Amino acid sequence: MKIKAISIFPQLYEPFTQVGVMKMAIDKGILDFEAVNLRDYTHDRHHTTDDIPFGGGAGMMFLPRPLIEALETIDNPAGSWVKIGIAPQGDRFTQRMAEDLAHEERLLFVAGRYEGIDERVMERLDMAISIGDIVLSGGEVASIEIIDAITRLLPGATGNASSTGEESFSSGLLEYPQYTRPRELDGGVVPEVLVSGHHANIARWRREEALRRTLIRRPDLLRDFDLTDQDRKYLSKVLADLRGILD
Repeated sequence: MKIKAISIFPQLYEPFTQVGVMKMAIDKGILDFEAVNLRDYTHDRHHTTDDIPFGGGAGMMFLPRPLIEALETIDNPAGSWVKIGIAPQGDRFTQRMAEDLAHEERLLFVAGRYEGIDERVMERLDMAISIGDIVLSGGEVASIEIIDAITRLLPGATGNASSTGEESFSSGLLEYPQYTRPRELDGGVVPEVLVSGHHANIARWRREEALRRTLIRRPDLLRDFDLTDQDRKYLSKVLADLRGILD
């Protein structure tokens, strides 16, 4: 997969290419990543990339012309790259979105700054993504989060391919609790089922714990989750226990 990110601070991406999953993917030839300096597409001696917004108001905005020139230069022929803007008004980033994007061949991110991206540039993009209802100094950090989530889904990018399918949101549920040695730590004990060696019981415990955690922390995820009759029975018991505590 090829990924590029347009930014006025391309150096922000460099540390993430030197460690972890991005470095592994790059070293294996699975990921080809480049941070593109937007100032390379300016034509004045000061390499200006911003100006005040029409209509007044605080802050500055990216000039549309350098961004358009960068997009047209990279996305040539037109449509060869999926062009993605990082913006608060974009679609909320999810694991399902990461899985869909991981099947693309070329992704081009635009990391906005200041007060946003000129709407005439946004209209040239294929999609806009938001990582949540928060305000960041720029789109670099948000795009790194998205790129990391996509990269670790690429075949061979991680050391254990099966682990990415068992994590939170991959199944539609939050992940079940995890433990490692020692079995006892400051009074906390690993659940007996996990050291029983009974794989069916372990699988059922993990399923139930994932359901319980999702119900308590992210009940909205259950609306679209395909629950079995056994799942519903277990969740009803959890709800009854919670009501008993609150009564």
